[in-house]
Amino acid sequence: MIDYIEEHIQDELTPDLLADIAGYSPYHFNRIFEKQTGYTLMDYVVKRKLQYALYDLAQGKKVIEIALTYGFETHAGFTKAFKKCFGSPPRLYRQHCPSSLPQKIDLSRLEQNQVGGIVMQPKLVRRSPFTIAGKTVERSIRNISYTRDSPALWNQKLFPDESIERILYETLTPETHGEYCLNLKSEELEDGFTYLFAVNYDSGTSLPDRWTKLTIPSTTYAIFRTPLVNVDDFAVSITGTWQYILDDWLPQSSYEVDETCYDFEYYDEHCHDWEYEKVYMEIYLPIKERKQGS
Repeated sequence: MIDYIEEHIQDELTPDLLADIAGYSPYHFNRIFEKQTGYTLMDYVVKRKLQYALYDLAQGKKVIEIALTYGFETHAGFTKAFKKCFGSPPRLYRQHCPSSLPQKIDLSRLEQNQVGGIVMQPKLVRRSPFTIAGKTVERSIRNISYTRDSPALWNQKLFPDESIERILYETLTPETHGEYCLNLKSEELEDGFTYLFAVNYDSGTSLPDRWTKLTIPSTTYAIFRTPLVNVDDFAVSITGTWQYILDDWLPQSSYEVDETCYDFEYYDEHCHDWEYEKVYMEIYLPIKERKQGS
């Protein structure tokens, strides 16, 4: 069915039609589809149509033309769906659109990586410089240079007998909720690395001794959302998503990692299992256009 949706991405795709092709009732097929992919059937269809629309946007086509091509009846309806999916309207997002068609979904490959569902094409977002602050911990693990080399450490017992998340918020009281996990490159630690657990730093906030403040420079990020999973599968899905990004998405894309900036994991309230039945987080990968021939 995933292949069928790809081959008919510009057609009208309804729950009844897709379920009939699959040989199930619409209700039962939607349950199967969501269990396997992490998305409801029509949520997946709409998001996939919008990802193809990104490519057309990059080619300079008019928004209303793109909207009608992918089955949106009005310019306003397309813009609303686009903003919900990518965070900004098409006219503002145009400069960040990928220059190639969406990569084909390989469900068996994603299952092999244990991501817990389908990883959609990332949002491409240019971020201005921002400052974070928090506590660091050193780990003795060889061959660690970047956050992507050591994912999903937030759930590990790195700070014995204390809740690092609670301490960060009580101490720094940031206006915006969200935690950052990233590896600080260090030439001194040949056989280890320094991991920073941080929140947004608001100017003027007092910083305790031996805490770390870091300004992240401006760059363009590919932002990946991990699939919705039960909390017991959360850490595994993060590791699997990183593996998918590095082994599948990045080599097939027109981008390479911008090594002058930091990759990081971002956790907000959507990773709170006491608020949500299933959880997710976001991975920020700094990117730049790949040089021709590289």
